[in-house]
Amino acid sequence: MKKNKVLIVYGTRPDAIKMAPVVIEFKKDSAIETVVCTTAQHRETIDMVNDIFGIKPDFDLDIMKQSQTLEYITSSIMEKFSKVLDTEKPDMVLVHGDTATCLICSLASFYKKIPVGHVEAGLRTHDIYSPFPEEMNRKLVGNIASLHFCPTESNRTNLLKENVPDSCIFVTGNTAIDALNTTVGTDYEFNCSELNAIDYNDKRVILLTAHRRENLGAPLVDICEAVLDITEKFKDVVFVYPVHPNPAVQNTVRPILFGKNRIILTDMLDVRDLHNLMKRAYMVMTDSGGLQEEAPALGKPVLVLRKETERPEAVEMGTVKLSGICKENIIADASELLSGKDLYMKMATAVNPYGDGHASERIHAAVLEYFSRST
Repeated sequence: MKKNKVLIVYGTRPDAIKMAPVVIEFKKDSAIETVVCTTAQHRETIDMVNDIFGIKPDFDLDIMKQSQTLEYITSSIMEKFSKVLDTEKPDMVLVHGDTATCLICSLASFYKKIPVGHVEAGLRTHDIYSPFPEEMNRKLVGNIASLHFCPTESNRTNLLKENVPDSCIFVTGNTAIDALNTTVGTDYEFNCSELNAIDYNDKRVILLTAHRRENLGAPLVDICEAVLDITEKFKDVVFVYPVHPNPAVQNTVRPILFGKNRIILTDMLDVRDLHNLMKRAYMVMTDSGGLQEEAPALGKPVLVLRKETERPEAVEMGTVKLSGICKENIIADASELLSGKDLYMKMATAVNPYGDGHASERIHAAVLEYFSRST
């Protein structure tokens, strides 16, 4: 009897982290042929994740080049991934999130009438230009996908409002929590030597990430200036900022923060270092989506450095606060968490809305059910 074939594709570091548990879960099932493809929309960072989780892609499209444009990414993925589909002829393609890889691989699959399963479906800000282009990417994939794997009930509600059939929607939790459960350990020694030198007992560490396209330029300058003010105001605070390799980020951040007291700028951290640093941190300040899901699972308050979030569940549950990109607001919100215990404890002990670490198992079960109905 011919096995059903599932092709799992991802292209960026966050997607690789969140799809790794899915790959591992599907690889356990000898009744399914699992094929893994990376577009390498992010090159070095995705290789790092694959190595840590022991994943060797069957196809590596290797599209990344310096100063790549959305137009280049789109055309390159479409051309190369279409050839993978012709070679493998999968019964389903699993994509993740809201990246160009997610959208273009979904569209290429649609052109060949191959069903798509969308992991991390139903996230919405309801502003197609923020985040850009991710909000439009995930909306379009929502119109293509046959199966929608939602982290939360509110994601499911978003899809129902867009007339996605309820029978095609599965609330699974977020696979980010699955990944987190495999990477965080006790007595962990960091690969980044600078992190081993921090006094985590006497210093309060704030993990900072900021790199989103809509924050480049003046907003990122404001974020960096807020960091300087916070370190001046609180002498026991240490910022750790893994700076994204994008030259637009590097050229803004380093002139302002490099060499400043109690501000540690590192290269991008591997996923184990990042997750274990998060575990030891006092709090997180970020414009990333994934950290909004991961930090609450570790009991860490999060200040979101964006005007809106497609993860309102965390705000509603109290694990996350939307600080925006105004320097004064960032300083005020950070100061409130650093000055008193009431808000900090309320955020640190709030219930994480993103699941129990078994999302990948639910996704696998839903795909098996889909195949059983299709035969």
